[in-house]
Amino acid sequence: MEATINSRERLPQLDIYRAMAILGVLHVHATSFATVEAVDSRFYFMINFINIFFKYGTPSFIFLSSFVLFYNYYDRPLTKGLILNFYKRRLLFILLPYLLISIGYFGVRLYQNGMLSGPLDGSALWADFWHRLITGKNYTHLYFVFISLQFYILFPLFLLLFKSSKFLVRWAVPIGLLLQWGFILWNKYDLKFVDKGSLAISYMAYYVLGAYLAIHYDTFKAWLSSSWKDQTPRQKKGTFILWVGWLAMGLSHVLIWYEARLYSNWHDSLWYEGLWNMHTMLSALVLMQLTNWLFNSDWRMMKSMLIRIGELSFAIYLVHPLWLAFYRLYDFNLNPVTDDYLIWVYGGMVTALVISAIVVQTIMKYMPGAWMLLGSVPKSLKSKMPSPPKGNPKRDVRAGGRSRSVDW
Repeated sequence: MEATINSRERLPQLDIYRAMAILGVLHVHATSFATVEAVDSRFYFMINFINIFFKYGTPSFIFLSSFVLFYNYYDRPLTKGLILNFYKRRLLFILLPYLLISIGYFGVRLYQNGMLSGPLDGSALWADFWHRLITGKNYTHLYFVFISLQFYILFPLFLLLFKSSKFLVRWAVPIGLLLQWGFILWNKYDLKFVDKGSLAISYMAYYVLGAYLAIHYDTFKAWLSSSWKDQTPRQKKGTFILWVGWLAMGLSHVLIWYEARLYSNWHDSLWYEGLWNMHTMLSALVLMQLTNWLFNSDWRMMKSMLIRIGELSFAIYLVHPLWLAFYRLYDFNLNPVTDDYLIWVYGGMVTALVISAIVVQTIMKYMPGAWMLLGSVPKSLKSKMPSPPKGNPKRDVRAGGRSRSVDW
């Protein structure tokens, strides 16, 4: 069994996937205000397109996290030591940064609301912070880390179920869709839970899709990694259907929101939910294929840049809203209908990426214990400072590239 475990190849190309996913997140966050402020702009279609088409970011991260987990753990004996090591590493590299960064963003929120200039009620603030912490609401983007923590708690159960039942593995994706859509319909017509996007079950289809692909990766590897000219006729047919379906769902998703935002032509909420679901699930697979194509290409500079962005993606995700909040303080009173406003909006995305990457890379390189705040530090940035407690990094990096010690 051990020989089989170690024979599975490492997948350094997944850092490119992380880079493309974080670029999706940044595009959405950078254009969020503009979708409201710039409805009269002649560029509004472009603004709406960027905001909706790039919504694949968060679902793709969930898909990839599941893929990495099952790729790393599915062939291993499910022992007490394995589970304890798994939770230890998530506690150190995910939960601890989530706690510390939540404290920071809670302070930012207090400052933004002008609450730091007067007397504070400690007990009320503690209650508010705790509620926001356990619901992922200390800042707008932290819900995703909260969702990830829910999946980490559930992972050993999923692993046990998939290892014990070939039926569940075979029908994993349909079952995941049924669970996700069962909850969507239940919530729409009965529960009425407002923050359903903060619950892991709202992303169950992406999670099981990642698990299914990881378990069957050897079957799909040739199709995902072969260039168009090297694919068999059957593989080319699959690629064509995937990419055309992705573009069709993506454009439909863009257009339905364009009509709603610009003309107030709203449809039943299930249409928006369904198009988002199909668009982003297909995006996860398209990115998997595109990742392999880029990794196998001769574009060395682009690959190097994307790999570094991917290595820093978790830290960039954590800190980029700070830059966007600062950036938006200086809008120079631009009129949202002018061309300059569009440049300023997209400048927010570019600078959020560049500034965040520079800051987190500097912190990781020179600050002892940076992993406690920003998560796993790439090997290329590790100084000779004391290292964090180790679990079993030799085994954990197999699907995470050359420098990943935990999944993200």
